[in-house]
Amino acid sequence: MKPVGILGGSFDPIHLGHLITSYDVLEKRNLEKIIFVPCHISPHKTDQKPTDNIHRLNMVNLAIEKYPYFESSDFEIRKGDVSYTYNTLVELKKTYDRLELIIGFDNLIVFDKWFRPDDILQLATVVVMKREIDNIPVKHNKYFDSTILLETSLIDISSTEIRVRVKNNETIDYLVPSKVKEYISKHGLYK
Repeated sequence: MKPVGILGGSFDPIHLGHLITSYDVLEKRNLEKIIFVPCHISPHKTDQKPTDNIHRLNMVNLAIEKYPYFESSDFEIRKGDVSYTYNTLVELKKTYDRLELIIGFDNLIVFDKWFRPDDILQLATVVVMKREIDNIPVKHNKYFDSTILLETSLIDISSTEIRVRVKNNETIDYLVPSKVKEYISKHGLYK
């Protein structure tokens, strides 16, 4: 059985960068599928209020609906409270034998500050998406040697940029899937 990739985040909104880099990881790591897990409250963004959970989950589902190798999980949204990766992995481990947690290089740098990082490494292989522009700092935490650094495509799209563009009535064509763009417009998000 191939491992299953897990990608968590706010996905506020999910964009083409998420999909392109996820597919890159799927191929390079020979994964069965990748499960997108929108968080309820990010432990690293407790001071920010994301867009309503149901909208973020709906946008993820619209973005991945035609790809059989992508799924979503509403576990963190249903659970409520601050979303800790450790708890999500414990839950998903009940269904899947082999998990690969996909994180960005920026998260590896602060991985020692995550909730139960040593236990996360017991539950999943941690795969770090590293782009050519990511410089490895001279001083790094002990987790650098416990993860797999994977060169991935550089897709310079950010959810923050998309929200600002929508607010300023600028196009988000080519940044998000068309169904996500329609959803944002229909529900008046980010205005």
